[in-house]
Amino acid sequence: MSKVAFIFPGQGAQKCGMGKDFYEQSSKAKAIFDKASEILDLDMKALCFEANDKLDLTEYTQAALVTTCLAMEREAEEKGLKPDVTAGLSLGEYAAIAVAGGMSDEEAIRTVRTRGILMQNAVPEGIGAMAAVLGMEANDIEAVIEAIEGVSIANYNCPGQIVITGYKEAVDKAGAALKEAGAKRVMLLNVSGPFHSPMLKEAGEALGAELNGVSWQGLKIPYVTNVTAQKVTDIKETKGLLEKQVASSVRWEQSIRGMIADGVDTFVEIGPGKTLSGFMKKIDKNVKVYNIQTMEDLENVAAILAE
Repeated sequence: MSKVAFIFPGQGAQKCGMGKDFYEQSSKAKAIFDKASEILDLDMKALCFEANDKLDLTEYTQAALVTTCLAMEREAEEKGLKPDVTAGLSLGEYAAIAVAGGMSDEEAIRTVRTRGILMQNAVPEGIGAMAAVLGMEANDIEAVIEAIEGVSIANYNCPGQIVITGYKEAVDKAGAALKEAGAKRVMLLNVSGPFHSPMLKEAGEALGAELNGVSWQGLKIPYVTNVTAQKVTDIKETKGLLEKQVASSVRWEQSIRGMIADGVDTFVEIGPGKTLSGFMKKIDKNVKVYNIQTMEDLENVAAILAE
């Protein structure tokens, strides 16, 4: 029996115009964008659909991206698409939890707005950094950075692409050591902080206070958490995991491999860009991967999966 996973991208996937055709053609999607504007007192249409300087700022990006992903997914459900399991990269985990039934769309959007503000303000600009390490295996990277204080792995994205995070000086030092040890490239990322590093532990704890106010609901299907790469079936685990997630490594490759081992053979990436689809090709070429970022994509994928 074929199993389908819905997967949702994280920060960096956002782009001007995302979700606009969904807003214009889907009453479900329009309602989510309008509700987000109302509960956050933000013009979500202007933020997502019009050129502006705010979309790439963490405090706005996170709410905009989760709103867009949920708007797209709810219309996908309307077209008859249903997942057996969900997962999201970092920020995308909130969309995954809402789709799995663990929290309402409104609470997911409200919570990530707070999360974005906390993460943006956690570390003064210029103190921390992140860098993508290309062409080197995770265990080799771990061996090199183990001796360098203040740097750790932020994301296990896919074979040959790992992201490191921490104090800028430590990331620079690690980058030089990794190149010497055989990394093809080490590229500093254009981000506003050292996300998924222990430097954000206090931000995670502060987020915990916000998560206390969420009306958690029983999960209808499992989702896979970034923190352990394991399936979550008990919503009582979710608050603690989301609190930890801010400062711990995103185990994306491990999450995907776990879902495949559990029988998932079809992955549908829902949201702007094709970042996760690109990772999938490097993790396992044998599974089917589809991408939904426009209404046309949705029509095509719905037709294929209905066969």
